[in-house]
Amino acid sequence: MNLLKITLLSLFLFGCGNSDKGKAYITSQDGGISVIDLNKMELVDSIKAGDYPRGIGVTNDGKYLITANKAGANISVINVATKEIEKNIDVGINPEFVRVYEGQVFVSTEPSSKGKPPSKQAHKEEDEDDEDRTPAKVAVVDIAAGKKVREITAGPETEGIEFSKDGKKIIITNEADNSITIHDFSTGDLLKTFQTEKFGLRPRGIKVSPDGNFYIATLEHSDNFIVLDKDFKHVKTVKTEYSDMGKDLHTGKSPYGVSFNASGDKLFVAASGGYKKRSTLEVYDGKTFERIGRVKTDGRRCWHFTFTPDNKNILLACGRSDEVLVIDSDTLNITKRIPVAGIPWGIVTYPKAIGSLDQAK
Repeated sequence: MNLLKITLLSLFLFGCGNSDKGKAYITSQDGGISVIDLNKMELVDSIKAGDYPRGIGVTNDGKYLITANKAGANISVINVATKEIEKNIDVGINPEFVRVYEGQVFVSTEPSSKGKPPSKQAHKEEDEDDEDRTPAKVAVVDIAAGKKVREITAGPETEGIEFSKDGKKIIITNEADNSITIHDFSTGDLLKTFQTEKFGLRPRGIKVSPDGNFYIATLEHSDNFIVLDKDFKHVKTVKTEYSDMGKDLHTGKSPYGVSFNASGDKLFVAASGGYKKRSTLEVYDGKTFERIGRVKTDGRRCWHFTFTPDNKNILLACGRSDEVLVIDSDTLNITKRIPVAGIPWGIVTYPKAIGSLDQAK
């Protein structure tokens, strides 16, 4: 092999070994967006967002971040390259959960909640339920047009949003009336309602399995999750709360964020409550849904997480301890704690990866 070929091969191998792993974007309720470089697992930048951002999504091309701004009743469309808000679009009272899908933004709203973001003093307490049962809307925004184009009427206090594997249905969890509603993607028409009260209260997270055969919904106030088949029929109820030989009382309470891994052989559930209010990341077999592992985080209110684009790590945002944990997805060991100020809430990556708030492309 001549010198030129050796040089070119060396450059190629060097480039393969040093490819860009991308970035993670984290909303903080008291701040904007924090940026983590996934090559170094370090905080490298911040981006301004709207007032009191929670939900976050990223477009398929990675050019725009979308945040749901609770205090502003709007979403921000943020240019990643310039770090500027290109547009704020009104969507409805208390927007929270964001999904970016097929060039559109789907954002849940909560008109029946108390209507104002908590004060700094109120951050010490978890949000309280409201008895109002006003039907909520999922606002649909066309990104290219820069405006809200329609609304989907769901249950009171909409929370999680998911899409069927074939893209024909939208699945929405509704906290206040303990329901999961299934809608036609094109029209928003209600196709089916699944009442969770028989199995548990306050559905929050919702995730479809990579093969499209299962849906998982976390039931926060009952400390469990349910498994539905592809026709939205109940398959199994799985308790997330348990006691570890009397050592960690009430471990696994208040499950919220949920996601399979990319292969679908494991299911991860972020349980934000437990012994001394310390969160755990519970791990289950992706087919039998038997518990197979657990990450003791020592963090507080760890609600949402994402895999890295290479699927080697999990990034878990812990709002009450102001940090993002880096967890090895194979060993389940915490390898790093990255300080992120301002009560971190949502987290996604680009390139897009599977997680509690997103799906890989």
